[in-house]
Amino acid sequence: MTPSARVQAAIELLDAIIASARDGGPAADTLIARYFKERRYAGSRDRRAVRDHVYDAVRRAADRPESGRAAMVGLARELPELAALFDGSAHGPLPISDSDAGAPAGAVPGWIEPLLAAPVERDALLGRAPVDLRVNRLKADPDKVAAHYPDAVRLSALPDALRLPEGAPVEQGDPWKWGQVEVQDAGSQLIAAACEAAPGMTVIDLCAGAGGKTLALASAMAGKGVLIAADTIRSRLARLDPRAERAGATFIETLLLDQGHEAGALESLAGRADIVLVDAPCSGTGTWRRNPEARWRLTPARLDRLVAEQARILDFAAPLLAPGGALIYATCALTDREGRDQVRAFRERHDGWTVERIEAAMGRPHGDGLLLTPGHDGTDGFYFARLRRAP
Repeated sequence: MTPSARVQAAIELLDAIIASARDGGPAADTLIARYFKERRYAGSRDRRAVRDHVYDAVRRAADRPESGRAAMVGLARELPELAALFDGSAHGPLPISDSDAGAPAGAVPGWIEPLLAAPVERDALLGRAPVDLRVNRLKADPDKVAAHYPDAVRLSALPDALRLPEGAPVEQGDPWKWGQVEVQDAGSQLIAAACEAAPGMTVIDLCAGAGGKTLALASAMAGKGVLIAADTIRSRLARLDPRAERAGATFIETLLLDQGHEAGALESLAGRADIVLVDAPCSGTGTWRRNPEARWRLTPARLDRLVAEQARILDFAAPLLAPGGALIYATCALTDREGRDQVRAFRERHDGWTVERIEAAMGRPHGDGLLLTPGHDGTDGFYFARLRRAP
């Protein structure tokens, strides 16, 4: 592919990503993979260049552009070397004209900025994320594993964490193949640590997804006790089984729930849990550096639905705790509606719960919990709080 053809390919992909974001279709990575599967002639350099063009344009535009061309023109107006590739060649884009309305630049959609818990940290929020690893103590020692990664940085706040440069090829290495490490953002690791799980406990990860935090809890429990990973999405929960096998955490039990009927399926666990983790479905505003196109998918109506769902989940999670048990609420979101205000509303609806201070070397106190942000902490954006049921 010529450099101009790569730009045209990026425009075509951006058109598909914009349409998918509008209609609730597949994510950008999926669309990019499909695009090149149908175009075998594109070499590895072509794919990398096109992908870089796409994500540079996506990161630059906070609001969903009208078209892929508008997204790329907006980027090209800031980069003369890119603008020169709009040359009208056989497989390239038409030259940029005065009538081309390039997409405006921005960090976050204008409607959501007043709802954020912290000022916009543009460079951090839209920058590329490092690769964080969590050493699995069921199989390995952090000091020994660190020797496999000469470029790794140890994180003082998390003794099991290693930070590698963005794009580091983790899954090709022996520690990953042997189940000694998992890729997990440091903020996510901190939430799992705040659960204070220990061997012999009964722990429920109520919105487990593919089980990243479940595996961290399994490591803290040393493989002893009852650990239940529950979720309503079968395909996500199915991904936990091979991960648990590789990690040596085969004591994990999975529980598929029927959305809207979770309380009945969980009835036998009522009053039994020492810890319940609710890593609730959320806007994902804290993960925009990893998924910048998610800004184009979020709408005020969708945020309203998410806030209502979070409250519903907290309400059926609360009865699962034994007296004196801990409920940890977390979201990878930076809106106060999903974090601080959600915890406050829960306490107004439910008597007999106290907030516990979370001691951590990262994050900022915010409301009843802690707020992590990419700029302040170098992690994805999270809000989390720990609530204790009365003895």
